[in-house]
Amino acid sequence: MESDRFSLDGKVTIVTGGRQGIGKVVAHALASQGSDVVIIDMADATEVAAEIAEQHKVRAIALVCDVTDPEQVARTIEEAASRLGTLDLLFNNAGICLHKPALECTPTDFTRVVDVNLNGIFFVAQAFARYLVANGKQGNIVNTASMSATIVNIPQGQASYNSSKAGVAHLTKSLAVEWAPLGIRVNSISPGYINTEMTGNVREDWRQIWTDMIPFKRMGAPEELAGAVIYLLSDASTYTSGADLIIDGCFTVV
Repeated sequence: MESDRFSLDGKVTIVTGGRQGIGKVVAHALASQGSDVVIIDMADATEVAAEIAEQHKVRAIALVCDVTDPEQVARTIEEAASRLGTLDLLFNNAGICLHKPALECTPTDFTRVVDVNLNGIFFVAQAFARYLVANGKQGNIVNTASMSATIVNIPQGQASYNSSKAGVAHLTKSLAVEWAPLGIRVNSISPGYINTEMTGNVREDWRQIWTDMIPFKRMGAPEELAGAVIYLLSDASTYTSGADLIIDGCFTVV
C-alpha cells in the first residue's frame, strides 16, 4: 500500500472537544499528517490552535460552540467552512462523564450527559453532512464512543455515560448505512481507560482497580488513539464504514 494512503494533506478536519485531552492530542496528530484543523470547543481554544499551526505548519483556527444547540452548531460549521474555504473530515469527539449512582442521578444530570455525548454527536454530524451534501462533496466522520458502550464500568456508577456512549456506537452504524449512498463514511472509536484531564481527577482507588482489571496493566495514552483516527479518516480505510474500533488494552476481551 502506498504510504500516502494515510496522508491528510490538503484536507480540513473539524475536531470537537479539541481544547484538551483526546481531542487536543488527535488534532495535533491530524495536523502532522497535513490536515488543516478547526477546533470546536465550549471554551476558547485559540492557544491550542496557534500551537498546532506553529508546530505543524498548517492552518488552524478555534471556534467556541455548544454542541447541544443545533442552531449554534449549524452556524459554527458554516463559519468554519467560510474561514478555511472547505470542510472534509470530522473527528466528533466532544463529551462529558458523570460518576454518579443511578439512584442518585437527577433528571438534569442524566439529560445533560445524553445531550452532550449523544445529541451533540448527532447535531454536529448532521450539520457537517448537510454541508457536504449542499456542496457536492464526500467526506468522513469518526465519532468518539467508548468501551462503556459495550461493558458496564465498575466500581463507579455511570449509567448516564454508558448509555449515551452505547447510543453513539449505534448512531454511528445507523448514519453509516444511511449516508453510504452519499459517499460519507461514518465510523467510531471506543477508547478504554485513557489518561486525560477527565480521568486524572477521579478517586485513586478507582484508578488502581481499573489498572488491575486491564490486561495491559496500565491506562492508555491519548496518542495511542491517534493512529486509529487517522486510519478511519484517511483513504487507507475507503471500504470501512459503520465500524466501532475498541482500543482498550484488552479490557473488554476478558
